[in-house]
Parts: sequence; structure tokens; C-alpha cells
Amino acid sequence: MSEPVAFEVEGGVATITVQREKALNALNAETLDGLERAAQRLQRDGELRGAILIGAGEKAFVAGADLKALSQVTSVGPARGLARRGQSVLRQLEQSPVPLIACVNGYALGGGLELALACHMRYASANARVGLPEVGLGLIPGYGGTQRLTRLVGRGRATELIVTGNQLKADEAAAIGLVNRVFESRDALLAGARETLAVVATRGRLAVSLALESIDRGVDADLDAALAVEADLFGVALASDDAREGIGAFLEKRAPNF
Repeated sequence: MSEPVAFEVEGGVATITVQREKALNALNAETLDGLERAAQRLQRDGELRGAILIGAGEKAFVAGADLKALSQVTSVGPARGLARRGQSVLRQLEQSPVPLIACVNGYALGGGLELALACHMRYASANARVGLPEVGLGLIPGYGGTQRLTRLVGRGRATELIVTGNQLKADEAAAIGLVNRVFESRDALLAGARETLAVVATRGRLAVSLALESIDRGVDADLDAALAVEADLFGVALASDDAREGIGAFLEKRAPNF
């Protein structure tokens, strides 16, 4: 059997593929383990400049969690443990030091949308469908959906999506800021993500990492605390070799060599 999550690197960009196509790439324990290993590689590999997360095939990014596994859990403690496990893996991905783009091809429902929400950006193919349908199963999102969706699109829109369980088409998701961009096909989707990461690769490596850290640490803090975080990380950036090269290149009217 193939690994549930593939990790391939080309040109400084990692492509992470959830490859349970027959199960619409649904999340199970083995898939979460694979995603955790991928998150750890993103942290370790100092040569990477970006990463893409996608589901195998044309039908689904990740269609949700493995309901057969969930049906075996009937008490609060183990259920809470399942949620915390998924939250931990998604948080590790969210803290990637390089930009991570979710390429949402097809269905991203339940845990699949929660996985996409943990990425820094979300690009979608025109056939994408996104939603958090858990209430229709007598559940609520458990991998961070109630928290990240609210922070991304606002309380009112998030509440409507969560308590109805309604799905959005790609253009509808883009209209409310849930996805960044929409592409006509899977190939165009991947090409668009790689194009963005190619731009990122021309920027200061440390600066990109520090910017991601500043956003992550500041997004849930009060403004004064968040500004202090930004100032601290700005200090690290300005004192770096990358800053000396970048500023020097600008003043000398040449391209920087990061």
C-alpha cells in the first residue's frame, strides 16, 4: 500500500498530496500521522521556499473525516482526544516557516475544510465545494473550524455556514475571502500556486519566515501585544544579512542575492 500522504520536492517547493483517492482523501489516523510527518519536514528542511497541499484526483481535496472511525467513539474523553489530535497536526502545519498553499480541488468538507483553513493561503479549482457540514451529523467541527473560519470571514458569515452546514461553490467562497483565488482546472490551480511560490522564492528567506511568524503570533493577540511581537521580529530582520543584502541591492539598483 502507498503512503497516505506523499511528500515530493522540486525546485525548492514541496508538494504534499493526500492520496486516499478511493475514499475521497478522507482523514483517518494514518493520514493525520502522514500530515504530521509532512509538517515536521517543512520545519526541518532549510532549503524549501514554499509548499503546496492537495488531494489526489479530481474529485476531492479532502472530503472530511473517516466517519466509520468516528462511529466507534461513544464517550466524551476519547472524542475529545480525537479532536485534540487533529488540532495538533493542523497547528503544526499552520506554523510552517514557509508559505503553505492549500490547492482545493473538488470537495473540502468538514475536516477537509479545516485542513485548508490551517494553510496560509487557499487556492481553489472552479469545481471546488467547501463547507462544514458537521451539524447535519449531530456534531460540530473539531479540528479548529469554529475558530479559524470565524477569524477568516467574520462571526456572522462563519456562524451561518457552521449552523446550517451549507456548502459554498468556489466563486462564493472567494467572494467572502475564504479562498484567495479560483482557477479553471486542477492543472491551472497547481500552476497558479507554483507561480506565487516562485515570487516568494525571490524574497528574503528569513524575512518571509519572520512575516509568517508575526502574523501567526499576532492574529489572536490584542493590538498592543501584537505590535510588540512585530517590533521584536522587525528587529531580528533588520539585523540580518538578508536585510543588508536587500537594502544594499536596492540602493545600488540591482537585484538582491538572498
